[in-house]
Amino acid sequence: MFRSPSLTWSCAFAVGGRIRAPPDGRQEARRRRGGPAELPSRQGRGVAVTAGTACDRGARAWFRGFLAASPAPSFRCLRPLLGGPRPMSSSESSSRRDFLQGKAAARALLDQARAWTADPTPEPSERTWTAPSRRGSAAAHARVSVSRRAMACEFSVEFHAVDGKGATSAALAGLDRIDAIESQLTVYRDASEVLDINATAHAAAYRCEPGLYGLLEQSLRLAGATDGAFDITSGPLSRLWGFFQRQPRLPSAEELAEALASVDYRRVQLDPAAQSVRLLDPRTEINFNAIGKGHALDHAAAELESAGIADFLLQGGSSSVLVRGVQRDALTEGWLVGIPHPFDDDSLLGEVRIVDRGLGTAGGGTQFFEVAGRRYGHVLDPRTGWPAEGVLAATAIAPTAAEADALATAFAVMGPGAVAEFCAAHRDYGAVMACPGAGTAPIDVHVFNLTPDQWRPA
Repeated sequence: MFRSPSLTWSCAFAVGGRIRAPPDGRQEARRRRGGPAELPSRQGRGVAVTAGTACDRGARAWFRGFLAASPAPSFRCLRPLLGGPRPMSSSESSSRRDFLQGKAAARALLDQARAWTADPTPEPSERTWTAPSRRGSAAAHARVSVSRRAMACEFSVEFHAVDGKGATSAALAGLDRIDAIESQLTVYRDASEVLDINATAHAAAYRCEPGLYGLLEQSLRLAGATDGAFDITSGPLSRLWGFFQRQPRLPSAEELAEALASVDYRRVQLDPAAQSVRLLDPRTEINFNAIGKGHALDHAAAELESAGIADFLLQGGSSSVLVRGVQRDALTEGWLVGIPHPFDDDSLLGEVRIVDRGLGTAGGGTQFFEVAGRRYGHVLDPRTGWPAEGVLAATAIAPTAAEADALATAFAVMGPGAVAEFCAAHRDYGAVMACPGAGTAPIDVHVFNLTPDQWRPA
C-alpha cells in the first residue's frame, strides 16, 4: 500500500556557510546534524510545509503553514504570517489517485515554493539583512524535502525547488525504491528474500536478485576489511540481548556461547557466476540492520541521478546521510552535515563538509541499559558477543552510504587505535570518533582523514 509522503520546503540563506535554526524550534538544526526534522504531518492524509529565511539573530523572519488534505481531497494552504488561509485554485487540484500518491501535494508545494520565493513578503523588522551568497537568488535556494517512514525511521529526500516537478517525481520514485528494498531485506515481517535465504540457503544455493547479491558481496568485503567488527551474521546476538524486541536483557554465559557459535561471516559462501549464496552452517543467518539504510539511500540516489537531478541530500533516520552536488545556499562546495554531541541533543561536536559521499553514525553512548550500575550499549562486538566499549559515537564518511553505515558500526566496535590504522590504509574513508575523555575532559574527539576545510569542530 502506498503511503502518502510528508513534504516540507524551506527558503534558507547561509550565514557563514551554516544553516541557522528557527528561533522557536530545532527542525533545521536536527536536519543538519543528521536527525530527522519533526514535522506536523498527518500520516496518509497531509503534507507538512515549513518555509523561512535563516538570518542573523537580529533579523530572522520565519513563516510556516500546513497544507492539509480534507477527506474529499481538496487542499488549502495556511500562511499564518502572510495573510492567512487561501483556497487553492482549480489549477492546483488533481485526481484522487494523484492525491493518494502524494503527487498533488508535491505539485502544490512546488508551486507555492516558487510563488513565495519569487515574491516574498518579509516579516516586519527594524532593519534589512542581506544574505551573502554566490549562487543567485532566494528562489534558487528554496529546498523541498519529501519524507516517508521505512525501516522503522524517517527517510527524506531534500532537493532544490527550482529543479522542478521532475525532481519531485524522482524523489517519490526514490522513496518507492526504499520501500522495495525494505520489503526485500526485512527480517521483521512474515516474508522477504532475506528470510527465504535464512530458511533455505543452508540446504541449497539460493539465487539472488542482482542488487541483493551486490549487497552480500559488499558486506563480506567490509567484514573482511574490519576483521569481523562488522558482520551480517550477528543477528542472533542482537536477539539474545533483547535489542530486536526492544527489551534489553543480560544473557547468561551459556546463552552467549551458544549464540556466538552461529556468528561468522566466513560461513556465507557466494558464487559470482550463479549469483547465489550458501550458508555453510544451519545455525547461521544474515541480517542487514547495520548496512540496510545506507544501501537503500544509495539506490534512492540512483533514481534521482537517472532523472538528471544533480544536487540533493538523502537521509535515513538519525544515522545515515548521502549527498550529491552542492547545497546551493552554502558558501562552500558540497553539503554541511552536523555531527551530534553524544550527551547533549542541543549541541554538535562539529560539522563535516562532504561532497558526493555517504555519512553514517553509530554508538552506544545514548542507547544503552544498566544492570548493577554497569552500562551496556546496543552496538555489539560480533567477535566477543559483548557490547562494544570505549567509544561513545563513531561517524564514518565513505564513497557510498552503505559503506558509511557499515563502517560506523565497525568503528564503534574497533576503537580509535584500530580505526586510525584502518584509515591510514584506506585514505578514501574518514572518521570522527567521540570517546570517553581522559582526566577532566568529558569527551575526546578523534578525527581521521578529514582536512581542516572538511571538519570544523563546534
